[in-house]
Amino acid sequence: MTRNRRFSLISLTLAIAVGFGFVGVAFTKTPKDPANATLAFDKLKTLAGHWEATTDKGKVSATFQLVSGGTALLEHLTMPGEQEMITVYYVDGNRLLLTHYCEAGNQPRMEASAFDSNSEAIDFRFLDATNLPNPDAGHMHNVQIKFHGPNEVAADWTFYKGGKPGFTASLLYRRVD
Repeated sequence: MTRNRRFSLISLTLAIAVGFGFVGVAFTKTPKDPANATLAFDKLKTLAGHWEATTDKGKVSATFQLVSGGTALLEHLTMPGEQEMITVYYVDGNRLLLTHYCEAGNQPRMEASAFDSNSEAIDFRFLDATNLPNPDAGHMHNVQIKFHGPNEVAADWTFYKGGKPGFTASLLYRRVD
């Protein structure tokens, strides 16, 4: 085989491979959404309003408000004997995230795992944090939000210290208005 003919065959092979490569890229450009971020965020939006839960420490109050043109859900949480805490829920690309502005003085970010519309639960897991001096410092590490109906929702917040679960604050909210 002549050198020019070999070069032409190699060129043709590369052109076909590149062509198929571009076709393959076209099919894979649509991002997958394993967490069903938009669907889960739409479910969270139904929390807009005022909620209360009763604990052994007294009444807990949470107000959820859609802000920034409906792109973020702002939660104001007050618990007896604690400072007010804020949590912001939002979609970032194909992920549902939250940032929790904690009384502990740090701001953990959590990412939702896949939303299961059958169980009506959204599980958030620790992603990273600002103002966290080291990984063993106390911080909220995960939360599960489970919808029991339009007027009742459970939230289980797990606090980590020393790299392991310290306690879980379980709240069963009922809509007030």
